[in-house]
Amino acid sequence: MLSKEETKHIAKLARLGLSETEIERYQKDLSSILDYIEKLKEVDIKGTKPFTHPIEISNITRIDKAKPQPTEIAKKLIDLMPGQKDGYLKVKSVFE
Repeated sequence: MLSKEETKHIAKLARLGLSETEIERYQKDLSSILDYIEKLKEVDIKGTKPFTHPIEISNITRIDKAKPQPTEIAKKLIDLMPGQKDGYLKVKSVFE
């Protein structure tokens, strides 16, 4: 069982302002949580595989390939751009 001082210290670390009745309630609750963790430590898990998800799932992904596009469309779009210099497109600056 946690002492009142330990419970107050934990509450202070968590920046909780607790009344005396809340301290007593949290003292019991935190003690029961710690007791349960001690019980879990006694469980034999030697034959158990570690896992990150209880259901084995895998992502379905597609191959990331560029689709060939007609170059005429790109040339038309570049020609529509109002500002060009040395083969680059000029845009307004965003940083000053």
